[in-house]
Amino acid sequence: MKKNLPWIVTAVFALWILATAFPNCKKEGFDYYAFGKLPAILNGRIQPLDSVIRNSLLIIQGKESVALDEHHTLSAIEWGSRLMMKPDEVDDLKVIQVNHPEVKGMFGFPDNQKYFSFNNIMTNLGLLQNQVDRVVTNKIEEAQQTPFDKQCLKLYSVLHTYVGLKCTLRPEQSDDFAAELKTYQALLPSGIAAVMNRQQGKKVNEDDLERFAALVEGYDRMRVFGQARIIPQTSPGQPAEEWVNIGTSLTESIKSREISPVVARYASMVSAYRASRPDDFNRAVSDYSQWLRDKFPVAAKKGARESFFNFLEPFYKCMVIYVLAGLLACIAWLNLAKWTWLTQTAFRLTQLAFVVHTFGLLMRMFLEGRPPVTNLYSSAIFIGWGAVLLGLILHKVYRDGIGLVVAGGMGFTTLVIAHHLSLDGDTMEMLRAVLDTNFWLATHVVAVTTGYASTFVAGFLGILYILRGFFTRTMSRELSQRLGKMMYGIVCFAALFSFVGTVLGGIWADQSWGRFWGWDPKENGAVIIVIWNAVILHARWGGLVKERGIAAMTVFGNMVTSFSWFGVNMLGVGLHSYGFIDKAFYWLMLFDLSQVMIILVALLPMRMWGSFHDGGGASPPPRDPAKRQAAQPVSVGA
Repeated sequence: MKKNLPWIVTAVFALWILATAFPNCKKEGFDYYAFGKLPAILNGRIQPLDSVIRNSLLIIQGKESVALDEHHTLSAIEWGSRLMMKPDEVDDLKVIQVNHPEVKGMFGFPDNQKYFSFNNIMTNLGLLQNQVDRVVTNKIEEAQQTPFDKQCLKLYSVLHTYVGLKCTLRPEQSDDFAAELKTYQALLPSGIAAVMNRQQGKKVNEDDLERFAALVEGYDRMRVFGQARIIPQTSPGQPAEEWVNIGTSLTESIKSREISPVVARYASMVSAYRASRPDDFNRAVSDYSQWLRDKFPVAAKKGARESFFNFLEPFYKCMVIYVLAGLLACIAWLNLAKWTWLTQTAFRLTQLAFVVHTFGLLMRMFLEGRPPVTNLYSSAIFIGWGAVLLGLILHKVYRDGIGLVVAGGMGFTTLVIAHHLSLDGDTMEMLRAVLDTNFWLATHVVAVTTGYASTFVAGFLGILYILRGFFTRTMSRELSQRLGKMMYGIVCFAALFSFVGTVLGGIWADQSWGRFWGWDPKENGAVIIVIWNAVILHARWGGLVKERGIAAMTVFGNMVTSFSWFGVNMLGVGLHSYGFIDKAFYWLMLFDLSQVMIILVALLPMRMWGSFHDGGGASPPPRDPAKRQAAQPVSVGA
């Protein structure tokens, strides 16, 4: 049974992954999954409505589901569908995140509450508007804005995102959009004539003019606030950038005097949804999906593929499996249990997670049409992938479980970082012009990021060395030397890729900005990584450090690399300061503090270590004098 247990556990997790890849989203009869696959244009790219809603909800709430009560939740697509078609059902749900105490105080909100409803905030919108107007009118630069100012601007942006979703499919005051469109079509000739007569001072039909103006006013609001462009205005095969939102399509119909048939299709969906007619809704979605596949196959396929990717959630599932595999590997590696099946189970689970991780990475590349690293989020995904690959290689070479601990720990940590980076919304947004070149993204960025991953792996091994050597008595001479060889080999690998990536970056800079090197903070951070890895290697070659010393130095390498990865973006200066994340500063400082604490532990006298003092090793000294001499603890001075 134990022999087959690793395969059984792995099969269970594989089935869990496959079961969620094709969800049954027909709640109360509505096919939300099919609706979510419909394509839209937002942030300069084609994406499904499911992505539009998920990313908007992440911006608004920081999560991809909405709590109804302690036991029930709404999925992102169901919440978004209600917001776009029946907003009265969700406007009172507490989904808008407000953290700043002064902002809460301005609204009179309780300080111990974190989420508030749209209606809560709209009641006192004037208070927020005054603060935003003050910042805008006085032209207060970001560097001079107080945390209160920044939070007011952020909340205002969140409300804009919320209203943008509400205005995507229907005018806010419309109850039966399909019937209203027919009325609007009938009113177009007389309404336009009434407007022209009014402009010329002629007698007009006031009733027609009033009804027409009320409809146009609602459509104009959709034009202004609606974010997603879901109406194709071009012929099949033409640029997708010509798509418009429903409001724009309807206001432009005043000139063309024709309503887009796509608007009518969406209006049918909205009316069926509001009338609780799931069969009619599903039929309208199915008919439109088929029309898209015939007329706009590229957009239809891209929407369907990205929707599948969203529901699969490969990186979340990898994160869950990595943490389990890492824990099992830790138990086996620390000899807390002498069950070989633990190591085998950890190995099989890590392999499964790595396959899913690779699939997710390749799927993102396919959807974007780009190399693996295009922004901070994708860099975290790629660094985790590279670290797991190195961990698996270490396990194949040494077969002692250390590589699995590295793979599980690094895979989980980097994917957690990626998850928090995704809270700012779309992670596949269009690139800045300076980055919009696949060749350099596939060479310089990938090489530098591989150097990041390798340096972090070496630092993780250093952390394992210090923590196990200090807090346990299980660090044997053989294990210490093995970890030292691992750290040394990984640092060699990191130094190579860091150097090559930095040189390629200089060539890219010469082509883009006309200079090879400009002492930009990002460039400085990259070269510091190269220099520090070289310092570690020379210190080891010169005999200045042994295993304990190289462990402490690799941990310091974590601080150097994290600064180049995140820290330079927080300086707000230089040509690379386009990935600023205000909230990341706290976590970066906390991470650096933890690394300093670990280095201080490494520098404590050896008499304070659990291992490496007075025979403190993995097992008692042998009785045979010759064997006792061979088993003496290794010298681990710095």
